[in-house]
Amino acid sequence: MELKTILVTGGAGFIGSAVIREIIKNTPHNVVNVDKLTYAGNLDSLNDVADNNRYHFEKIDICDAKELERIFSQYQPDAVMHLAAESHVDRSIDSPFAFINTNIIGTYTLLEAARHYWQNLSEKSKKNFRFHHISTDEVYGDLDNKDILFTETTPYAPNSPYSASKASSDHLVRAWHRTYRLPTVVTNCSNNYGPYHFPEKLIPLMILNALKGKPLPVYGNGRQIRDWLFVEDHARALYLVLTEGKVGETYNIGGHNEKTNLEVVQTICKILEELVPNKPQNIKNYIELITFVQDRPGHDQRYAIDASKINRDLGWRPQETFESGIRKTVEWYIKNQDWWQEILNGSYRLERLGTNK
Repeated sequence: MELKTILVTGGAGFIGSAVIREIIKNTPHNVVNVDKLTYAGNLDSLNDVADNNRYHFEKIDICDAKELERIFSQYQPDAVMHLAAESHVDRSIDSPFAFINTNIIGTYTLLEAARHYWQNLSEKSKKNFRFHHISTDEVYGDLDNKDILFTETTPYAPNSPYSASKASSDHLVRAWHRTYRLPTVVTNCSNNYGPYHFPEKLIPLMILNALKGKPLPVYGNGRQIRDWLFVEDHARALYLVLTEGKVGETYNIGGHNEKTNLEVVQTICKILEELVPNKPQNIKNYIELITFVQDRPGHDQRYAIDASKINRDLGWRPQETFESGIRKTVEWYIKNQDWWQEILNGSYRLERLGTNK
């Protein structure tokens, strides 16, 4: 593909910011970051690239059709990477409307804006254009058999408002490709972790609670299994799919790291014993902070990705093992307290009125 400008939605989020850092640091392309800056959007995650003249930020809602039309007209993107989404399962259980609005209505609005823009391009530009929709393995439901993995042909069976809304958006993208011939690709990833992860998620929550000597809440018996993918590995995979993936195809992206939630928390405790031996509140061991709490309603028990297709077709494999990635993650949170302290005290929200760049 001959890319010049990539439009990234949700670029101030966890995965979106990693994608933008990857593109700006390792490619020659321009990036337009479209983000509404909801609670999980944090422009501080982009401080490393914010002053680069190839990076541009636009604070808009993907449900705003007129603003999307302006963005496409002004920046003339060669590709869209759609990451904007509400993504926290617990929040979707408590307040599902935001997930329906952003993940379904927002995706529809973006697809329509992209389609109208694409239809008016030259034939060469039409062929070159890509709409890359980034989704989750949670659309497949969960797995009972330990020998089975999610493949690109696994039937959808979402079990939470979040995963149901993402499944809906996946189906919309497929329909816009089949009906209107919009050149799309879809990726479904396993659980991401790494630097700049919003503190409500499992891994950063455990790290920060442990550092403060607070309980480490683990749902149920902690035996739920997830396949963990280091976010920078995911960002590299997403760019590869955008530039080399086949139109109309879906690619599963996984970390080849199945761990129970309890194993993840225990690993974090072990690393902290080594890196931060001076514990708060005179606790003897970090592991004694683990507290089992009532399980999440409808909690999926196991996710596991078969990533053989992206390896076979595009040559991608993760560079990080779980052991190397989780150590890098813990070290990052220890060294970057200013980033997460501003989230915990709410001061990061004061930056929401910043000017566009």
